[in-house]
Amino acid sequence: MLDSVVTLIALAVGLTACITDIRTRRIPNVLTFGAAVAAVLFHGFEAGVPGLQSAATGWVVGTALFLPFFLLGGMGGGDVKLLAALGAWLGPRDALWLAIYASLAGGVMAVGVALLRGYLGTALRNVMRLLGSWCLRGPRSMPSMTLERSEGPRLAYAVPVLVGTMVTVWLR
Repeated sequence: MLDSVVTLIALAVGLTACITDIRTRRIPNVLTFGAAVAAVLFHGFEAGVPGLQSAATGWVVGTALFLPFFLLGGMGGGDVKLLAALGAWLGPRDALWLAIYASLAGGVMAVGVALLRGYLGTALRNVMRLLGSWCLRGPRSMPSMTLERSEGPRLAYAVPVLVGTMVTVWLR
């Protein structure tokens, strides 16, 4: 029963994030931070200190997994905070799986959007330039390829995060 409640809340947070991300290209802090705080309180109330630790660790793991992509300019901060909030609800192990499945779904979505918008060739050239630069200088942001300056199509990344959430809870 408790697992079902946690699953439903995580899916509701993910769905709400999708709706706002698609409509506004933003995921509100009140949703992500509110969901994270609610998860910590809920798990602490239900399981005491171990619940608090699991929720806090899930939040840290979720943050750590997507933070490098944000710091390199390839992902928005709302996406990082969304994974962190969902990690707080689902725990550290599921936060890892969620990030993996969301990344796979995001890659498929990115290829699909690039194909539909006639951007696939440019995207592949940009990936090769980025990898070449990283081989020479190490992983660094390339200003011409960050979200702020890129002219490529943007993804509402809450969608692949929701897909990752659904796959994660389904495969538990």
